Amino acid sequence: MANYTMRVFRGNQDGGEWVEYHVDVEEGQVVLDVIHTIQGSVAPDLAVRWNCKAGKCGSCSAEVNGKPRLMCMTRMNLFEPGEVITVAPMKTWPLVKDLVTDVSFNYEVAKKIPAFNPRPVEADGSHRMMQEDVDRGQEFRKCIECYLCQNVCHVIRDHPENKADFFGPRWFVRLAELEMHPLDMTDRLHLAKNDAGVGYCNITKCCTEVCPENIHITDNAIIPLKERVADRYFDPLRWVGRKLKGK
Repeated sequence: MANYTMRVFRGNQDGGEWVEYHVDVEEGQVVLDVIHTIQGSVAPDLAVRWNCKAGKCGSCSAEVNGKPRLMCMTRMNLFEPGEVITVAPMKTWPLVKDLVTDVSFNYEVAKKIPAFNPRPVEADGSHRMMQEDVDRGQEFRKCIECYLCQNVCHVIRDHPENKADFFGPRWFVRLAELEMHPLDMTDRLHLAKNDAGVGYCNITKCCTEVCPENIHITDNAIIPLKERVADRYFDPLRWVGRKLKGK
């Protein structure tokens, strides 16, 4: 057992402060365990959101020592005993209380993306896909919606005024999954270009770096999506073709 100093942000939208707690930590514990220890012993009003404690619900996202992480997947043995460990709420979203933020922006964005629209089945009643298409979609569906990628995206983290015109990396993954699905019939490129604002992304890969599911957000979702938008709307030959067709 070792003693750690936890500096936890306490407050709400009106303001707050850092409060230090000295906690004895047992072998194998994670940051969420320690937050629960604090909550159960000296700060019963400490607000924290969590659910599965297994890295699959995405609820316990926070910034630990300045890095966005899932608290339930951040082991305390990553830090030295006696080291001051800061635990803060995600910066990009409005603060509710302590470590809890309002991520409802993401639910509103989700409503704007048309659902999967499959083509009619084959004559034998089946759908057929290449295995590589199955694998590509499977990677995208690993997302647990922890919104860590959204939190680090500087387009909305540093410029909240962009939220009205920028969906963010989590939803580019969703758009890419649907756009690349060989059975889907809905065209979402106009949405990606105009409402989703994929052009704002300058592919710094910060979203990929924090993804707990190791989804290659930038390389496999955002860049291909940007390329499809560029081919459709900015390719000069296609532009001439549309003009000739009167479109």
